[in-house]
Amino acid sequence: MSTLKRLWEKHPNLVSWFLLAVGMVIILIWSARHVGFTLTQWLALIGATVVLAGLSVWIISWEDEDEGREDGREA
Repeated sequence: MSTLKRLWEKHPNLVSWFLLAVGMVIILIWSARHVGFTLTQWLALIGATVVLAGLSVWIISWEDEDEGREDGREA
């Protein structure tokens, strides 16, 4: 547990990206399981989902940087 806490403290965006990507991929697989995608299509969808999760975390992190500047701290 302490290892996870240290990882979160050092790399919160990376951990958030991983957790969000895992959740989004699970939802994707569950939602599209009966569509009949080929392996290549599944890999493309999963890759796009992971990238989207990363972009989402990155955009959300802008808010954290702005709050730090308002408090007089530099990011």
